[in-house]
Amino acid sequence: MNNYATTRRRGRPNRTQPREAKQVGRDQLQRASLSESSESINRKMASDEFRLVSLAINHEGRLPRKFTDEGQGALKNVSPPLEWYNVPDGTESLALVVQDIDAPDPSSPIVPWTCWVVANIPPNPKGFPEGFSGKGEKAGKDYAGIQEGYNDNKVPGWRGPVLPNHGHRFEFKLYALDSMLHLGHKVTKEKLLEAIDGHVLGEAVLIARF
Repeated sequence: MNNYATTRRRGRPNRTQPREAKQVGRDQLQRASLSESSESINRKMASDEFRLVSLAINHEGRLPRKFTDEGQGALKNVSPPLEWYNVPDGTESLALVVQDIDAPDPSSPIVPWTCWVVANIPPNPKGFPEGFSGKGEKAGKDYAGIQEGYNDNKVPGWRGPVLPNHGHRFEFKLYALDSMLHLGHKVTKEKLLEAIDGHVLGEAVLIARF
């Protein structure tokens, strides 16, 4: 009897192991399925996101020298190429502000330095080609009505950085707006940011380092 009972007790775990293994397997499959669904949703959300990119600049990557004031000859102060995707529904115009967000100032720890301001960009073109700044009138009717504002060098258009020390972050921020802007003849960052208050449908950001 004792031997038989011992055999039965030893046998019970063996009979239950397949059932437990099946349950573990089902749990693993369920978790894998949920993970795959989450990844699929994340990919879809990423693909539908309003975003700003550049073929010449990786996000958080280095700003090539030809786009700065430290370039040489014709390869100096060239405005970088930009592309935007998934502009929000209802967008009537886009606006771009590019700043050195790590610029030091004697009276304040950090005061952003404006490199480029562009207003009333039509939403239909999907970007700016390299060297677009200063040539908007020659870029074709798709870019009609665009206004390039004054940077902190007090000149209109793109002006790339020249720095005493490198490692600064440059923020390219694109605003999707529900209206055109009426900024007058002289466009500045301050006037633009005041005018877009209450009209922003979405923002897309690209960061470069130099």
